[in-house]
Amino acid sequence: MSPTPALRRRLPVSARQLPHLVFLLPLAGTLVRLVRLNDALCWSVAPPTAALGVLYVAGLARWDRLGRVGRPVWLGTLVLLWTWVTWKVPVPLAFAHTWLAVPLAVLALRMRGRRVTATALGAITVGLVAALLRIGGGVDLDVLAPPLAAVGATVVLYHSQQRLTQQLAATRGQLARRQREAGRLAERTRIARDLHDTLAQELAGSRMLLQAAERDFHRDPDAALRRLRAVSQALGAHLEETRTIISDLTPPALEGDDLESALRALCTRPQPSAAAPRIAFHTRGRAHPLPGEQAVTLLRVAQGLLANACEHAGATHIQVTLGYRDDETVTVEVRDDGRGFDPRALCPAGPDRGFGLAATRDRLGELGGTLTVASTPGHGTRAVAELPLSDRVLAGTR
Repeated sequence: MSPTPALRRRLPVSARQLPHLVFLLPLAGTLVRLVRLNDALCWSVAPPTAALGVLYVAGLARWDRLGRVGRPVWLGTLVLLWTWVTWKVPVPLAFAHTWLAVPLAVLALRMRGRRVTATALGAITVGLVAALLRIGGGVDLDVLAPPLAAVGATVVLYHSQQRLTQQLAATRGQLARRQREAGRLAERTRIARDLHDTLAQELAGSRMLLQAAERDFHRDPDAALRRLRAVSQALGAHLEETRTIISDLTPPALEGDDLESALRALCTRPQPSAAAPRIAFHTRGRAHPLPGEQAVTLLRVAQGLLANACEHAGATHIQVTLGYRDDETVTVEVRDDGRGFDPRALCPAGPDRGFGLAATRDRLGELGGTLTVASTPGHGTRAVAELPLSDRVLAGTR
């Protein structure tokens, strides 16, 4: 199993290339010494030695194209050629060749399938032991122990790394589940607050009017009729409020549409009253597709910021801008000309159909994003949600 692309980018070049250097440097040194010896045996071993290096580099370059069948064949050819060269090369040069077993073992561990890996490791170990017995003229622990220990340590460290990787993946999955659950709980709390601050209180008032109308039905029919009419009008307002809440809970669909189209539809949605602020939508930068989770997050954040601006800012104009920065960052800016506020002060409690600034920051933070709010009392508000387009990182590791 090879490292993930994100991990591969973080590793220094020396760490990524170390197994290949362990293979190629001794091989190059052996070739140089074979040429210097300049005898018939050396010239018969030099071409296979060079072929071993060329085959190794070619296989690495074509790793993705080799596939599940081609990689074991390539590795088997490498092991056979390495074994032959190690056996044929002059004894003074053979010990350096035995250390090529370590990078070969790394390649074996990267193969898919336990049988392929076990077979390759077995063949490498047999070839290594045979070469070491030849070099030592028999069982010599000083000769056998170091290369065999290095191969064994490589296998142990690899499996330890695999266990740590699996534990990390499980931890990330558990954290992601907890974050989703926290998001659902926060959403339920927000919906409950919306219902309590709007429908529940209004329905309670309508109920009181109906009870008063019932008491006045025989004593003062005109007063009872006025209360009934008031309740009828209030219920109409409650119905519009319910539809607005449902609309807020249902963002424009992103399936088949990009974020730009969804935001444009959100900004051009008919307003509930003539006094509502005018909303303009713009784009900036070269547009490109976003992962679904990032697009949905920005859409929901924009919806919350827009709802706050419409309901609490007292604005007459709102501008929503979708921006792309150098293929690395995407931003959604919501700017209004409303009453503004002091960002250093806590947002006042009250009915809020948006997510709230703290919850919005948390939601963006899960994807490595940020929320910047600039506002001055009497001079409007500018809120900018920003998300990086790089691979998602684990929350809390920044």
